[in-house]
Amino acid sequence: MPAEPAAVPPAESRTRVGIDLAARLDRIPVVTPTHRRWVGLLGFLFVFDLVDLNSFAYAAPALRTEWGLSIGQVGAITSAGFVGMFAGAVVGGRLSDRIGRRPVLIGAVLFYSLFSLLSALATGPWMLGAMRVLTGFGLQAMTGVLLVWVSEMFPRSLRGRYQALLLAIGLAGVPIAAWVARFVVPMGEGAWRWIFVVGALGAVGGVVAMKVLPESIRWRAAQGRPIRPGDEALVAGMEEQAERRTGEPLPAPVPDRPVVPGRLTELLRGAMLRRTIVAAGACVFLILSFYGFSSWVPTLLVERGYSAAQSLTFSSILAIAAVPGALLAMPVIDRFERRSVVLGLECVVAVLLLLFGLVDSPVAIIVCGFGAAMLMQTGVAVLYTYIAEVFPLQLRGLGSGIANGSGRLAGVIGGVVVAALYTGSGIVAVYVYLAVAALLMGLVLGLFGERTTNRRLEEIERA
Repeated sequence: MPAEPAAVPPAESRTRVGIDLAARLDRIPVVTPTHRRWVGLLGFLFVFDLVDLNSFAYAAPALRTEWGLSIGQVGAITSAGFVGMFAGAVVGGRLSDRIGRRPVLIGAVLFYSLFSLLSALATGPWMLGAMRVLTGFGLQAMTGVLLVWVSEMFPRSLRGRYQALLLAIGLAGVPIAAWVARFVVPMGEGAWRWIFVVGALGAVGGVVAMKVLPESIRWRAAQGRPIRPGDEALVAGMEEQAERRTGEPLPAPVPDRPVVPGRLTELLRGAMLRRTIVAAGACVFLILSFYGFSSWVPTLLVERGYSAAQSLTFSSILAIAAVPGALLAMPVIDRFERRSVVLGLECVVAVLLLLFGLVDSPVAIIVCGFGAAMLMQTGVAVLYTYIAEVFPLQLRGLGSGIANGSGRLAGVIGGVVVAALYTGSGIVAVYVYLAVAALLMGLVLGLFGERTTNRRLEEIERA
């Protein structure tokens, strides 16, 4: 008689197996060679995310000359990108909770790469604005889901450090965009288009991710999806790598309770409402200060009397601060409480932004601008890690999307505010506004945020 087919385990049993795998993943105390391969790929994706995110800021001075754009029009196109980012953060986050982290992450990379390439073909400000909306949608969908994926797949004692490392790798995209602009823009009319072409190269990483990047094991367990043989092999291989590195057996896994499906309303009541408001508020003030500074520096330096070439040179030097800024987070992000680190950083940033707007010496401008840009990136690394930790697993994508999306929506207003402040009150008023926004970001997270450093995600969820 033919053998009977093996019984399909019930959904509850499959969920239990998934939870066991997630517990085994969580007990790994070191970063393995598998983690490092993921860092290389995700870092590549982050590089071109940041190239594209900053591409318009560096193309703007050339576009003002070529298309005759006003400061207000530059602000409108900048704001258009943030409209797309808001939608991408919320839609991408929710989709990642429903269909998985992996397909949304890869799809978002291919999406923003396509519209970055189409930005290079823009024939006027309206078309470019439309392309920036769609590019922004893909950019923020990718960023939010990538951070959530890392929080779920890396050891808890090291996830902050590796979030910071990934951001540092990705932030190489800022000086890449700046220096590409510095060399191609002076080549003549239309040369600015190459900045957007370079941003589209992120598609290469998206194709590689199809082969290399697994689905989040925690997400699969939470959804009660069938555990694939590859999941078991992946975790077993990482356990073996960890034991070889530490020279001792791993501690026993501590399985957690099954995860129940989540609804949007859970983020809007009780203690979770406070977390949502704090995370969203911190993101709002981050965008108002951080992108208000980085997006407008090239244009405002021209308004201060520097040539377009000088402005791009200054901006390129400041852009170099991005990578050491994120790396600076690595020694402190898993050692000290994240909310306290952000508060301290933003107080210093606020002072440096004020000085940047007040000083006239080129050397002082570079020193203050470099310090502000560097420490703002340190704060970004810490805040991004925090946001991916404070929401329950079943709503982590949506919660992170709402927080990040709120910030991006604030960027729509921020572009208009900077233009209005400059037109009505001058340069100094702009930098006072940026300094206040930076300080408020630190106060919101420092005074009202949760403790997350070196805690299991499940423990943070129940706090």
